Amino acid sequence: METDNLSKQYYKIKDVAEMLGVSQATLRYWEQEFPECSPIRSPKNQRYYKPSDIKILRIIHYLLKIKGLKIEAAKEQLRLNPENISKRVDIIRRLTEVRDELKLIQKALEIRKL
Repeated sequence: METDNLSKQYYKIKDVAEMLGVSQATLRYWEQEFPECSPIRSPKNQRYYKPSDIKILRIIHYLLKIKGLKIEAAKEQLRLNPENISKRVDIIRRLTEVRDELKLIQKALEIRKL
């Protein structure tokens, strides 16, 4: 879940679903429920998400999947305090990256001891 490392201008729904670990149907549903997320559509009606859309989707994912809020409560949180939630999501992402890196270092040290 790295917002800072998004290198492309646009991402297809399949790529975004993989990034977030949710189905494409879930993304389409969130798009209906949260007007903050509105990907660009091609003439063939294919969705293209900008990095800013992905950032919003990560916040929605955090509120719904991690905090366990219901849709209406998540909408209210987004409306009342989007900056605070965005900061929390970024901190969680960074801590997760550090944890994963530490796990890799730990494995490398364990192998070296053998």
